[in-house]
Amino acid sequence: MMKKFFITLIAVVAGLDASAQQTLTLNQQQCREMALQNDERIKSMDNAQKQAEIDKQVAFLNYLPTVDGSLLGIYQFASTDMMGMKMEMKPMYMAGLTLQETLYAGGRIKAGNDLAEIGRTVAEQNIRKTRAEVLADVDNAYWTYVSVRKKVEMLKTYVEYIQSLFDQVKISVEAELAVENDLLRINAKKSEIQYNLQKAETGEDLSRMMLCNYIGVDLNTQITPADEQIEITMPENMDEDISNLPEMHLLNQGVQAKQKQVKMALGEYLPSLVGMFGYSAYGGIKTSGTQMVDGVAYPFSNKMKSDGASAMVMVSVPIWNWGMGKKSVKKAKLDVLNAQLDLQRNQRLLAIQARSAVKNVQNGYLQVQTAQLGAQQSEENLRVLNDRYENAMSTLTDLLDAQSQWQQAQSNLIEAQTQYKIYQTEYLKAVGRLE
Repeated sequence: MMKKFFITLIAVVAGLDASAQQTLTLNQQQCREMALQNDERIKSMDNAQKQAEIDKQVAFLNYLPTVDGSLLGIYQFASTDMMGMKMEMKPMYMAGLTLQETLYAGGRIKAGNDLAEIGRTVAEQNIRKTRAEVLADVDNAYWTYVSVRKKVEMLKTYVEYIQSLFDQVKISVEAELAVENDLLRINAKKSEIQYNLQKAETGEDLSRMMLCNYIGVDLNTQITPADEQIEITMPENMDEDISNLPEMHLLNQGVQAKQKQVKMALGEYLPSLVGMFGYSAYGGIKTSGTQMVDGVAYPFSNKMKSDGASAMVMVSVPIWNWGMGKKSVKKAKLDVLNAQLDLQRNQRLLAIQARSAVKNVQNGYLQVQTAQLGAQQSEENLRVLNDRYENAMSTLTDLLDAQSQWQQAQSNLIEAQTQYKIYQTEYLKAVGRLE
Protein backbone atom coordinates (compact mmCIF):
# COMPACT_ATOMS: atom_id res chain seq x y z
CA MET A 1 0.00 0.00 0.00
CA MET A 2 2.83 2.38 0.95
CA LYS A 3 4.68 1.46 -2.24
CA LYS A 4 1.61 2.36 -4.31
CA PHE A 5 1.39 5.72 -2.50
CA PHE A 6 4.99 6.60 -3.33
CA ILE A 7 4.53 5.59 -6.96
CA THR A 8 1.48 7.87 -7.19
CA LEU A 9 3.35 10.72 -5.48
CA ILE A 10 6.28 10.41 -7.90
CA ALA A 11 3.88 10.47 -10.85
CA VAL A 12 2.20 13.63 -9.53
CA VAL A 13 5.53 15.40 -8.94
CA ALA A 14 6.69 14.38 -12.39
CA GLY A 15 3.49 15.78 -13.84
CA LEU A 16 3.96 19.05 -11.98
CA ASP A 17 7.54 19.28 -13.16
CA ALA A 18 6.47 18.62 -16.75
CA SER A 19 3.82 21.33 -16.45
CA ALA A 20 6.36 23.73 -14.95
CA GLN A 21 8.73 23.11 -17.84
CA GLN A 22 6.08 23.52 -20.53
CA THR A 23 7.48 24.94 -23.76
CA LEU A 24 5.49 27.20 -26.06
CA THR A 25 6.41 28.56 -29.47
CA LEU A 26 4.57 31.85 -29.91
CA ASN A 27 4.60 34.70 -32.38
CA GLN A 28 3.74 38.31 -31.63
CA GLN A 29 0.08 37.97 -32.59
CA GLN A 30 -0.44 34.89 -30.43
CA CYS A 31 1.08 36.69 -27.44
CA ARG A 32 -1.28 39.60 -28.05
CA GLU A 33 -4.33 37.36 -28.11
CA MET A 34 -3.30 35.56 -24.92
CA ALA A 35 -2.62 38.85 -23.15
CA LEU A 36 -6.04 40.24 -24.11
CA GLN A 37 -7.73 37.10 -22.81
CA ASN A 38 -5.90 37.02 -19.49
CA ASP A 39 -5.30 40.64 -18.47
CA GLU A 40 -7.18 41.63 -15.32
CA ARG A 41 -7.45 45.25 -16.45
CA ILE A 42 -9.52 44.30 -19.48
CA LYS A 43 -11.76 42.07 -17.38
CA SER A 44 -12.31 44.97 -15.00
CA MET A 45 -13.15 47.31 -17.89
CA ASP A 46 -15.60 44.71 -19.26
CA ASN A 47 -17.37 44.76 -15.90
CA ALA A 48 -17.43 48.55 -15.97
CA GLN A 49 -19.06 48.44 -19.40
CA LYS A 50 -21.75 46.07 -18.11
CA GLN A 51 -22.38 48.47 -15.23
CA ALA A 52 -22.71 51.35 -17.70
CA GLU A 53 -25.28 49.36 -19.68
CA ILE A 54 -27.27 48.79 -16.49
CA ASP A 55 -27.04 52.49 -15.63
CA LYS A 56 -28.44 53.33 -19.07
CA GLN A 57 -31.34 50.93 -18.56
CA VAL A 58 -32.07 52.37 -15.12
CA ALA A 59 -31.98 55.94 -16.46
CA PHE A 60 -34.51 55.04 -19.18
CA LEU A 61 -36.90 53.68 -16.55
CA ASN A 62 -37.35 57.23 -15.26
CA TYR A 63 -39.46 57.89 -18.37
CA LEU A 64 -41.93 55.20 -17.27
CA PRO A 65 -44.65 55.51 -14.64
CA THR A 66 -44.29 53.95 -11.22
CA VAL A 67 -46.97 51.87 -9.54
CA ASP A 68 -47.28 51.61 -5.75
CA GLY A 69 -49.67 49.45 -3.78
CA SER A 70 -50.73 49.59 -0.15
CA LEU A 71 -52.75 47.30 2.11
CA LEU A 72 -53.80 47.88 5.71
CA GLY A 73 -55.63 45.34 7.88
CA ILE A 74 -57.02 45.95 11.40
CA TYR A 75 -58.65 43.44 13.72
CA GLN A 76 -60.22 45.01 16.80
CA PHE A 77 -61.10 42.44 19.45
CA ALA A 78 -63.48 44.66 21.44
CA SER A 79 -66.30 46.67 19.97
CA THR A 80 -66.33 50.43 20.24
CA ASP A 81 -69.32 52.14 21.80
CA MET A 82 -70.10 55.36 19.98
CA MET A 83 -73.09 57.20 21.57
CA GLY A 84 -75.19 54.11 21.87
CA MET A 85 -73.96 52.71 18.57
CA LYS A 86 -71.53 49.80 18.48
CA MET A 87 -68.76 49.69 15.83
CA GLU A 88 -66.88 46.51 15.03
CA MET A 89 -63.73 46.05 12.94
CA LYS A 90 -63.25 42.27 12.62
CA PRO A 91 -61.33 42.75 10.42
CA MET A 92 -61.19 46.08 8.66
CA TYR A 93 -59.15 46.51 5.49
CA MET A 94 -57.93 49.40 3.36
CA ALA A 95 -56.22 48.84 0.00
CA GLY A 96 -54.93 51.21 -2.63
CA LEU A 97 -53.11 51.33 -5.92
CA THR A 98 -51.36 54.47 -7.16
CA LEU A 99 -49.84 55.11 -10.61
CA GLN A 100 -47.51 58.11 -10.82
CA GLU A 101 -45.96 59.61 -13.94
CA THR A 102 -43.52 62.50 -14.01
CA LEU A 103 -44.75 64.70 -16.85
CA TYR A 104 -42.02 67.33 -16.55
CA ALA A 105 -38.95 67.52 -14.32
CA GLY A 106 -37.08 70.51 -15.66
CA GLY A 107 -35.24 68.41 -18.25
CA ARG A 108 -33.50 66.31 -15.59
CA ILE A 109 -34.80 62.97 -16.89
CA LYS A 110 -33.49 63.57 -20.39
CA ALA A 111 -30.21 64.93 -19.04
CA GLY A 112 -29.91 61.84 -16.82
CA ASN A 113 -30.42 59.57 -19.83
CA ASP A 114 -27.86 61.56 -21.82
CA LEU A 115 -25.37 61.20 -18.95
CA ALA A 116 -25.99 57.45 -18.85
CA GLU A 117 -25.33 57.27 -22.60
CA ILE A 118 -22.12 59.24 -22.10
CA GLY A 119 -21.18 56.78 -19.36
CA ARG A 120 -21.68 53.90 -21.77
CA THR A 121 -19.50 55.59 -24.38
CA VAL A 122 -16.84 56.29 -21.75
CA ALA A 123 -16.84 52.62 -20.78
CA GLU A 124 -16.34 51.59 -24.42
CA GLN A 125 -13.45 54.03 -24.86
CA ASN A 126 -11.87 52.89 -21.60
CA ILE A 127 -11.89 49.35 -22.96
CA ARG A 128 -10.17 50.57 -26.13
CA LYS A 129 -7.63 52.50 -24.08
CA THR A 130 -6.92 49.52 -21.83
CA ARG A 131 -6.61 47.13 -24.78
CA ALA A 132 -4.06 49.44 -26.39
CA GLU A 133 -2.08 49.61 -23.15
CA VAL A 134 -2.11 45.81 -22.82
CA LEU A 135 -1.00 45.34 -26.43
CA ALA A 136 1.78 47.91 -26.04
CA ASP A 137 2.98 46.19 -22.86
CA VAL A 138 3.00 42.71 -24.34
CA ASP A 139 4.67 43.88 -27.57
CA ASN A 140 7.40 45.57 -25.55
CA ALA A 141 7.88 42.43 -23.46
CA TYR A 142 7.91 40.20 -26.55
CA TRP A 143 10.49 42.17 -28.52
CA THR A 144 12.63 42.71 -25.43
CA TYR A 145 12.68 38.94 -24.97
CA VAL A 146 13.57 38.44 -28.63
CA SER A 147 16.37 41.01 -28.30
CA VAL A 148 17.93 39.44 -25.22
CA ARG A 149 17.69 35.93 -26.69
CA LYS A 150 19.48 37.06 -29.83
CA LYS A 151 22.21 38.70 -27.76
CA VAL A 152 22.65 35.49 -25.78
CA GLU A 153 23.00 33.50 -29.00
CA MET A 154 25.46 36.05 -30.37
CA LEU A 155 27.58 35.96 -27.20
CA LYS A 156 27.61 32.16 -27.22
CA THR A 157 28.90 32.31 -30.79
CA TYR A 158 31.48 34.85 -29.63
CA VAL A 159 32.61 32.55 -26.79
CA GLU A 160 32.99 29.66 -29.26
CA TYR A 161 35.03 31.86 -31.57
CA ILE A 162 37.32 33.01 -28.76
CA GLN A 163 37.73 29.43 -27.59
CA SER A 164 38.68 28.40 -31.12
CA LEU A 165 41.20 31.27 -31.25
CA PHE A 166 42.58 30.20 -27.87
CA ASP A 167 43.08 26.65 -29.11
CA GLN A 168 44.90 27.89 -32.22
CA VAL A 169 47.17 30.21 -30.25
CA LYS A 170 47.87 27.47 -27.71
CA ILE A 171 49.17 25.26 -30.50
CA SER A 172 51.30 28.16 -31.75
CA VAL A 173 52.68 28.72 -28.23
CA GLU A 174 53.57 25.05 -27.91
CA ALA A 175 55.32 25.31 -31.27
CA GLU A 176 57.01 28.49 -30.03
CA LEU A 177 55.36 30.52 -32.78
CA ALA A 178 53.50 32.71 -30.28
CA VAL A 179 54.13 33.94 -26.76
CA GLU A 180 52.37 32.95 -23.54
CA ASN A 181 51.11 36.52 -23.10
CA ASP A 182 48.84 36.04 -26.12
CA LEU A 183 47.04 33.22 -24.32
CA LEU A 184 46.60 35.39 -21.23
CA ARG A 185 45.09 38.20 -23.30
CA ILE A 186 42.69 35.79 -25.02
CA ASN A 187 41.71 34.30 -21.67
CA ALA A 188 41.01 37.77 -20.30
CA LYS A 189 38.82 38.52 -23.31
CA LYS A 190 37.05 35.19 -22.89
CA SER A 191 36.31 35.94 -19.20
CA GLU A 192 34.88 39.31 -20.19
CA ILE A 193 32.58 37.74 -22.79
CA GLN A 194 31.45 35.00 -20.40
CA TYR A 195 30.63 37.64 -17.81
CA ASN A 196 28.52 39.51 -20.38
CA LEU A 197 26.92 36.20 -21.39
CA GLN A 198 25.91 35.46 -17.81
CA LYS A 199 24.31 38.90 -17.47
CA ALA A 200 22.50 38.42 -20.78
CA GLU A 201 21.20 34.98 -19.70
CA THR A 202 19.90 36.49 -16.46
CA GLY A 203 18.18 39.21 -18.47
CA GLU A 204 16.75 36.57 -20.80
CA ASP A 205 15.19 34.68 -17.89
CA LEU A 206 13.71 37.83 -16.38
CA SER A 207 12.31 39.03 -19.71
CA ARG A 208 10.83 35.54 -20.30
CA MET A 209 9.10 35.69 -16.92
CA MET A 210 7.76 39.16 -17.70
CA LEU A 211 6.34 37.90 -20.99
CA CYS A 212 4.80 34.90 -19.18
CA ASN A 213 3.17 37.31 -16.75
CA TYR A 214 1.60 39.34 -19.55
CA ILE A 215 0.23 36.35 -21.49
CA GLY A 216 -1.07 34.62 -18.38
CA VAL A 217 0.99 31.42 -18.29
CA ASP A 218 3.09 29.86 -15.53
CA LEU A 219 6.28 31.83 -14.90
CA ASN A 220 8.34 28.66 -15.44
CA THR A 221 7.01 28.20 -18.97
CA GLN A 222 9.75 28.19 -21.58
CA ILE A 223 8.86 30.37 -24.56
CA THR A 224 10.41 30.22 -28.00
CA PRO A 225 9.63 33.33 -30.09
CA ALA A 226 8.50 32.42 -33.59
CA ASP A 227 9.63 35.82 -34.91
CA GLU A 228 13.36 35.17 -34.64
CA GLN A 229 13.81 36.57 -38.15
CA ILE A 230 12.79 40.18 -37.69
CA GLU A 231 11.18 41.67 -40.78
CA ILE A 232 11.81 45.38 -41.21
CA THR A 233 9.54 47.31 -43.59
CA MET A 234 9.86 50.93 -44.59
CA PRO A 235 7.37 53.18 -42.77
CA GLU A 236 4.65 54.54 -45.07
CA ASN A 237 1.54 56.75 -44.72
CA MET A 238 2.34 57.87 -41.22
CA ASP A 239 -0.14 60.61 -40.38
CA GLU A 240 -0.47 62.30 -37.01
CA ASP A 241 -4.27 62.28 -36.73
CA ILE A 242 -5.25 61.78 -33.09
CA SER A 243 -9.01 62.13 -33.53
CA ASN A 244 -9.52 58.37 -33.11
CA LEU A 245 -7.55 58.17 -29.87
CA PRO A 246 -9.64 56.80 -26.99
CA GLU A 247 -8.09 59.54 -24.84
CA MET A 248 -9.55 62.17 -27.17
CA HIS A 249 -12.97 60.54 -27.07
CA LEU A 250 -12.80 60.43 -23.28
CA LEU A 251 -11.88 64.11 -23.07
CA ASN A 252 -14.72 65.09 -25.40
CA GLN A 253 -17.17 62.95 -23.46
CA GLY A 254 -15.94 64.64 -20.29
CA VAL A 255 -16.90 68.04 -21.69
CA GLN A 256 -20.33 66.77 -22.77
CA ALA A 257 -20.91 65.23 -19.34
CA LYS A 258 -20.20 68.56 -17.64
CA GLN A 259 -22.62 70.28 -20.02
CA LYS A 260 -25.32 67.81 -19.05
CA GLN A 261 -24.55 68.51 -15.41
CA VAL A 262 -25.42 72.15 -16.08
CA LYS A 263 -28.86 71.04 -17.29
CA MET A 264 -29.24 68.82 -14.24
CA ALA A 265 -28.40 71.73 -11.94
CA LEU A 266 -30.80 74.01 -13.79
CA GLY A 267 -33.57 71.39 -13.68
CA GLU A 268 -33.38 71.22 -9.89
CA TYR A 269 -34.85 74.73 -9.72
CA LEU A 270 -37.41 74.59 -12.51
CA PRO A 271 -41.08 73.66 -12.04
CA SER A 272 -41.99 69.98 -12.02
CA LEU A 273 -45.28 68.38 -13.05
CA VAL A 274 -46.46 65.01 -11.78
CA GLY A 275 -49.64 63.16 -12.74
CA MET A 276 -51.18 60.55 -10.43
CA PHE A 277 -54.02 58.07 -10.79
CA GLY A 278 -55.26 56.12 -7.80
CA TYR A 279 -57.73 53.45 -6.90
CA SER A 280 -58.64 52.65 -3.28
CA ALA A 281 -61.08 50.44 -1.40
CA TYR A 282 -62.01 49.80 2.22
CA GLY A 283 -64.38 47.52 4.07
CA GLY A 284 -64.86 45.29 7.09
CA ILE A 285 -66.48 47.96 9.28
CA LYS A 286 -69.80 47.03 10.91
CA THR A 287 -72.03 49.32 12.97
CA SER A 288 -75.08 48.23 14.95
CA GLY A 289 -77.49 49.67 17.54
CA THR A 290 -81.06 50.82 18.00
CA GLN A 291 -82.92 53.73 16.56
CA MET A 292 -86.00 55.32 18.19
CA VAL A 293 -88.93 55.90 15.86
CA ASP A 294 -92.17 57.23 17.38
CA GLY A 295 -91.04 56.02 20.74
CA VAL A 296 -90.33 52.56 19.49
CA ALA A 297 -86.70 51.21 19.45
CA TYR A 298 -85.80 49.50 16.21
CA PRO A 299 -82.49 47.57 15.98
CA PHE A 300 -80.23 48.20 12.99
CA SER A 301 -76.87 47.08 11.60
CA ASN A 302 -74.82 48.32 8.71
CA LYS A 303 -71.66 47.12 6.92
CA MET A 304 -69.46 49.83 5.50
CA LYS A 305 -67.32 49.38 2.39
CA SER A 306 -66.49 51.52 -0.59
CA ASP A 307 -64.09 51.85 -3.50
CA GLY A 308 -63.27 54.48 -6.08
CA ALA A 309 -60.76 55.98 -8.48
CA SER A 310 -59.12 59.38 -8.44
CA ALA A 311 -56.82 61.45 -10.63
CA MET A 312 -54.56 64.30 -9.65
CA VAL A 313 -51.99 66.60 -11.19
CA MET A 314 -49.42 68.22 -8.94
CA VAL A 315 -47.25 71.17 -9.92
CA SER A 316 -44.23 72.04 -7.77
CA VAL A 317 -42.70 75.47 -8.32
CA PRO A 318 -39.56 76.59 -6.42
CA ILE A 319 -40.19 80.15 -5.26
CA TRP A 320 -37.22 81.25 -3.19
CA ASN A 321 -34.00 79.48 -2.19
CA TRP A 322 -31.68 82.42 -1.54
CA GLY A 323 -30.02 82.15 -4.94
CA MET A 324 -28.90 78.54 -4.41
CA GLY A 325 -30.07 77.44 -7.85
CA LYS A 326 -28.28 80.24 -9.65
CA LYS A 327 -25.05 79.50 -7.80
CA SER A 328 -25.28 75.77 -8.54
CA VAL A 329 -25.71 76.45 -12.25
CA LYS A 330 -22.81 78.91 -12.22
CA LYS A 331 -20.57 76.33 -10.54
CA ALA A 332 -21.59 73.67 -13.09
CA LYS A 333 -20.74 76.04 -15.94
CA LEU A 334 -17.28 76.59 -14.45
CA ASP A 335 -16.85 72.79 -14.45
CA VAL A 336 -17.62 72.86 -18.19
CA LEU A 337 -14.96 75.53 -18.71
CA ASN A 338 -12.40 73.49 -16.77
CA ALA A 339 -13.20 70.39 -18.84
CA GLN A 340 -12.73 72.39 -22.04
CA LEU A 341 -9.38 73.72 -20.80
CA ASP A 342 -8.34 70.18 -19.89
CA LEU A 343 -9.31 69.06 -23.39
CA GLN A 344 -7.22 71.77 -25.04
CA ARG A 345 -4.17 71.08 -22.87
CA ASN A 346 -4.25 67.33 -23.34
CA GLN A 347 -4.98 67.63 -27.06
CA ARG A 348 -1.69 69.48 -27.49
CA LEU A 349 0.18 66.88 -25.44
CA LEU A 350 -1.35 64.01 -27.39
CA ALA A 351 -0.44 65.74 -30.67
CA ILE A 352 3.16 66.06 -29.48
CA GLN A 353 3.12 62.40 -28.49
CA ALA A 354 1.90 61.42 -31.97
CA ARG A 355 4.56 63.59 -33.65
CA SER A 356 7.23 62.02 -31.45
CA ALA A 357 5.98 58.53 -32.28
CA VAL A 358 6.22 59.27 -36.00
CA LYS A 359 9.76 60.61 -35.61
CA ASN A 360 10.77 57.59 -33.56
CA VAL A 361 9.61 55.19 -36.28
CA GLN A 362 11.32 57.17 -39.02
CA ASN A 363 14.56 57.52 -37.07
CA GLY A 364 14.33 53.91 -35.93
CA TYR A 365 14.21 52.75 -39.55
CA LEU A 366 17.31 54.80 -40.34
CA GLN A 367 19.03 53.33 -37.29
CA VAL A 368 18.28 49.82 -38.52
CA GLN A 369 19.82 50.62 -41.90
CA THR A 370 22.88 52.12 -40.22
CA ALA A 371 23.20 49.13 -37.89
CA GLN A 372 22.90 46.71 -40.81
CA LEU A 373 25.68 48.52 -42.65
CA GLY A 374 27.80 48.52 -39.50
CA ALA A 375 27.23 44.79 -38.99
CA GLN A 376 28.22 44.04 -42.60
CA GLN A 377 31.34 46.15 -42.33
CA SER A 378 32.35 44.57 -39.01
CA GLU A 379 31.90 41.08 -40.44
CA GLU A 380 34.05 41.92 -43.43
CA ASN A 381 36.64 43.61 -41.22
CA LEU A 382 36.77 40.57 -38.93
CA ARG A 383 37.14 38.22 -41.91
CA VAL A 384 40.01 40.24 -43.35
CA LEU A 385 41.86 40.59 -40.03
CA ASN A 386 41.34 36.91 -39.27
CA ASP A 387 42.97 36.01 -42.60
CA ARG A 388 45.79 38.45 -41.97
CA TYR A 389 46.38 37.14 -38.47
CA GLU A 390 46.58 33.58 -39.74
CA ASN A 391 49.14 34.75 -42.28
CA ALA A 392 51.05 36.72 -39.62
CA MET A 393 50.17 40.01 -41.31
CA SER A 394 48.33 41.55 -38.31
CA THR A 395 48.67 41.47 -34.55
CA LEU A 396 46.49 39.72 -31.98
CA THR A 397 45.48 43.16 -30.71
CA ASP A 398 44.07 44.05 -34.12
CA LEU A 399 42.14 40.78 -34.26
CA LEU A 400 40.70 41.16 -30.76
CA ASP A 401 39.66 44.74 -31.56
CA ALA A 402 37.96 43.53 -34.73
CA GLN A 403 36.11 40.88 -32.71
CA SER A 404 34.96 43.49 -30.19
CA GLN A 405 33.75 45.71 -33.02
CA TRP A 406 31.85 42.75 -34.52
CA GLN A 407 30.21 41.98 -31.18
CA GLN A 408 29.19 45.62 -30.68
CA ALA A 409 27.88 45.90 -34.23
CA GLN A 410 25.79 42.75 -33.84
CA SER A 411 24.40 44.02 -30.54
CA ASN A 412 23.54 47.38 -32.14
CA LEU A 413 21.72 45.64 -34.98
CA ILE A 414 19.65 43.50 -32.60
CA GLU A 415 18.70 46.53 -30.52
CA ALA A 416 17.86 48.64 -33.58
CA GLN A 417 15.61 45.94 -35.09
CA THR A 418 13.67 45.13 -31.91
CA GLN A 419 13.38 48.78 -30.90
CA TYR A 420 11.98 49.58 -34.34
CA LYS A 421 9.24 47.01 -33.74
CA ILE A 422 8.47 48.61 -30.38
CA TYR A 423 8.39 52.05 -32.03
CA GLN A 424 5.85 50.76 -34.55
CA THR A 425 3.56 49.61 -31.75
CA GLU A 426 3.97 52.91 -29.91
CA TYR A 427 3.02 54.81 -33.07
CA LEU A 428 -0.17 52.78 -33.54
CA LYS A 429 -1.07 53.43 -29.91
CA ALA A 430 -0.31 57.16 -30.23
CA VAL A 431 -2.81 57.55 -33.14
CA GLY A 432 -5.50 55.21 -31.80
CA ARG A 433 -4.94 52.31 -34.21
CA LEU A 434 -3.67 49.69 -31.80
CA GLU A 435 -6.74 47.47 -31.58
